[in-house]
Amino acid sequence: MDPNEKVALVTGGASGIGLACIEELLASGSKVSIIDKNAQAGKKVLDDIVKKFGRNRAVFIETDVLDPVSFEAAFKKTFDTFKGLDIVINCAGIADFSRWELEIGINLTAVVRGTMLALEKMGKNKGGEGGVVINIASILGLQCMAGLPVYSASKHGVVGLSRSFGMPFHFERTGVRVLAMCPGVTNTALVAEFNRRASDDIAIEGCRELNQFPQQVPEDVAKGVLHMIRYAANGSVWVSEGGEPVYEVRIPHLEEMKIRK
Repeated sequence: MDPNEKVALVTGGASGIGLACIEELLASGSKVSIIDKNAQAGKKVLDDIVKKFGRNRAVFIETDVLDPVSFEAAFKKTFDTFKGLDIVINCAGIADFSRWELEIGINLTAVVRGTMLALEKMGKNKGGEGGVVINIASILGLQCMAGLPVYSASKHGVVGLSRSFGMPFHFERTGVRVLAMCPGVTNTALVAEFNRRASDDIAIEGCRELNQFPQQVPEDVAKGVLHMIRYAANGSVWVSEGGEPVYEVRIPHLEEMKIRK
């Protein structure tokens, strides 16, 4: 899909990877709905966008992705404002083992809801024109980490969700590609806050483990997301790590199982 003249909705869009994706989309000619709970940050981002890209290219919608009514209203307002919806990026996330229920809620439950709302709005079986959903998982959705057990579990869930909704059964009905992006350690407020608040043994171990990974900036991930929008096959899983070019993940054991079937 060429993102030019397309409409995108991005959760967690007021900072970090979400904001970097928004800037890449705008630079590529998209119109964007900035979805975030932080109203102050969201309004500042919108002001900056107006100065850089002009008016009528973006809208900010204060949204709690854990509130089904608020989240659905954000999709409706996006659709009503831009008269369409083509791209959804579920990016909102946290890393906080002390509030693991919230961690699961934002990292996984909200991604499930965002994906289903996207299919409802964009699906050809619902009167839409198809589109693409990119769910932001993590490299910890592909491997284990002792210091971030629930975060890792939630991101494994995002990978499984995306691959399952990315199967032909769903695409043939909806015309919507569903993909997963797995960023490596990225210099965002999420990572900085996790490092700052680490005090117990588990969190300290998590910091030690994270520091062994190569670092990158949010713009590296965003460039990979735009590549996926343009070229990625339905149901595919991609990694952006260490500022290197994005690449698709292959899962050999599962590929062998498909061949046997």
